[in-house]
Amino acid sequence: MALYKVEICGVDTSKLPHMSSKKSTELLNRIKEGDNEAREEFITGNLRLVLSVIQRFSNRGELADDMFQVGCIGLIKAIDNFDTSHGVKFSTYAVPMIIGELRRYLRDNNSLRVSRSLRDTAYKVLQMRSKMLNESDREPKVSEIAKALGIDEAEAVLALDAIQEPVSLFEPIYHNDGDAIFVMDQVCDEKSSEERWLDGIAIDCGLDRLGERERRILKLRFFDGKTQTEVAAEIGISQAQVSRLEKTALKTMRKWV
Repeated sequence: MALYKVEICGVDTSKLPHMSSKKSTELLNRIKEGDNEAREEFITGNLRLVLSVIQRFSNRGELADDMFQVGCIGLIKAIDNFDTSHGVKFSTYAVPMIIGELRRYLRDNNSLRVSRSLRDTAYKVLQMRSKMLNESDREPKVSEIAKALGIDEAEAVLALDAIQEPVSLFEPIYHNDGDAIFVMDQVCDEKSSEERWLDGIAIDCGLDRLGERERRILKLRFFDGKTQTEVAAEIGISQAQVSRLEKTALKTMRKWV
C-alpha cells in the first residue's frame, strides 16, 4: 500500500487540517444538535486520524485509496455512535472503530475464503464477548460465551481461528537498535537445516563414487521409494541381483558418508 502518496482518493494529505481539542468539542456539540455542516467539518478535521491508522496495515498489499475509504467509513460510524457524556477523547473511541472496519474489510476480501456460516458464528462470539465484558467488567471464558450462544466451545474456537488475519513472514515483531526481527526469523525449517544440507553434500559425494547402475538402483530405491522387485523390472535384472548390488553400493558409500 503506497502511503507515500500525497493524494489519496482525491484528498491532498499534505494539506489535511489539524483540529484542536476545543474545536473538536465545539463541533461534536453542534453535530449532536443535527448540524450537518459541523459534521462535514469534523470528518475533514479527522482524516489525519484515518491516515495514521491505515499506516498500520501498509504491508497487506491493499491499495491505499481503498483502505482510506474503508477507514473513512469507520470514522463516520464512530462519529454517529460517539457519546460525549462518557468523558473520553473522540480519537480514543474512533481508532478501534476504524481498525475494526479495516479488519472486517481485509477478512471479507481475504484470498483465504471462510464460509459465511463460520464467519457469522465468529461475529456472534465477538459480539457476545463484548456484551459479557461490559456487563461483568472481566474477560469472559470461551466456554461461557459458547454456553450463552448455545453452541459447542470447539465450534466457537474454530470460528474465531477462521477469521484470524494471516500474518506475513516479513511482519516485524521486534526492533533492536534499528534492526527489525521478522516472523520468518523465528520460524525453524528443519528440512533446510545446516546438518541436512551437509548430509546432502556427503550423500552426493558418496553417490559419485558408485558406478552408473549402482547409483541408479539407490536413487530408485531411496529417492523414488520403489521396491527391489520394481527396480529389478525397470533395470532388467533379477531381484536377487538388485539386493546384492544395493548392499555393495551402500557398503561403498559408508566409506565416504
